Amino acid sequence: MTESGAWWTLLAAPAMLFCLAALAVAANSVLDARDAGRSAGPAAAMRPFLALPRALLTQPRRLPAPDVLLWRAGIAIVPVAAVLSTLVIPFGNVAVADLSVGVLWFNAMEVLTWAGLWLAGWGPNAAFSLVGGYRFLALGLAYELPLMFALISAATGAQSLRVGDIAAAQQGLWYAVWMPVAFVVYLAGVLAFGFLGPFAYPTGRDLAGGVLSDASGVEWLLLQAGRWLWLAAGAAMAVPLFLGGGAGPLLPAWAWSLIKTLAVLAVLVVAVRRLPLVRADRYVELAWVVLIPLTIAQTLVPALVDLAR
Repeated sequence: MTESGAWWTLLAAPAMLFCLAALAVAANSVLDARDAGRSAGPAAAMRPFLALPRALLTQPRRLPAPDVLLWRAGIAIVPVAAVLSTLVIPFGNVAVADLSVGVLWFNAMEVLTWAGLWLAGWGPNAAFSLVGGYRFLALGLAYELPLMFALISAATGAQSLRVGDIAAAQQGLWYAVWMPVAFVVYLAGVLAFGFLGPFAYPTGRDLAGGVLSDASGVEWLLLQAGRWLWLAAGAAMAVPLFLGGGAGPLLPAWAWSLIKTLAVLAVLVVAVRRLPLVRADRYVELAWVVLIPLTIAQTLVPALVDLAR
């Protein structure tokens, strides 16, 4: 934790994450309205937020014999893990917790989300919800392993697991430029752990919403918030990992961090809207046959460069 920003960042980092997630939701709503041929102005951006009071007052649905404790724990884990993942993300030159194993912390929060979403599917004691949770669990390794190797590539290039060190190591050239496979796979992993866009299989229409099918009111809001919070957290983490952190001319470091985060977030929102849903069996085959070998090869590139030095 940096001394100058130790206290205010404890509140500022989660607040900024919520603002970024809200911005992503608003942008997605505007694109929804435009695709439907409606007005895509401020009213469209505010539509999801105007529905919040109604959702909060909605009577929760309960099926016979739900495991309420596990269900609520799983639902809470998804947004909480997204918020906790931001503790190691430097904004400019300030981070809440400058851990020596920051990359591992971020990855651990993703794995925690994996467990949380499965519990959210198991808890209601309902068929569609259970199948949705098992879909995420079954695809978890296909999501996680390529993403893990993408994170390892950035850490290997900097020879450090501290996120700040990885950002500082990119003074000459961004890792996104000479580690493009790791960068693209990382962005795909962010969408996968937010179960959004092409990776929305756990909430598929064929399951009437999957893990969301039996959630209502606050429970539904927490799961939806978790999805978009992970999208925002993933966009913020991409900046120090692959885009040089807050480095840039003229503007202060925090401004460059914000600009780069918004740019990555815009790319992810467009991907959510434009990329088609990927069939589970197709993605698993792609992950094991193509993505994992590619990301392992990508990890060898910075390793060989470091050895040559």
